[in-house]
Amino acid sequence: MIYLYYDSRTGNVERFINKVVQITGWTALRIQDGLEVQEAGHLITYTTNFGKVPEKTETFMQQQAHLISSVTSSGNRNWGRNFAIAADKISENFDIPTAMKFELSGTLEDINQFIDIIKNQHYDSKRGSEKLDIA
Repeated sequence: MIYLYYDSRTGNVERFINKVVQITGWTALRIQDGLEVQEAGHLITYTTNFGKVPEKTETFMQQQAHLISSVTSSGNRNWGRNFAIAADKISENFDIPTAMKFELSGTLEDINQFIDIIKNQHYDSKRGSEKLDIA
């Protein structure tokens, strides 16, 4: 079973996750205060304030990073170089590979790419996959 841990403020990440779960049957848990993670999984979050990691995501990672195999972030391409940069910051701060970045709630192509990456590439390295840093 693959576990996905996600943070969503405007609903974009939640819509992305709901589509992934509908296709795969994977387990998705929304990050909230007191969430106790027992299983290794993948983080999906958003970028806020033109390039910041959401506070709830940051707190979650400080407590659970040892169980997170990859990070994926949504963003808005209008932010230029700060597009989905939360993934880059989390990757660097917690030494976790970036799986991918997608805009807003993602396209069907984004969803299929995410599923492929998680299913087929995340088992290849120390924490997931060095190959994952394709974003």
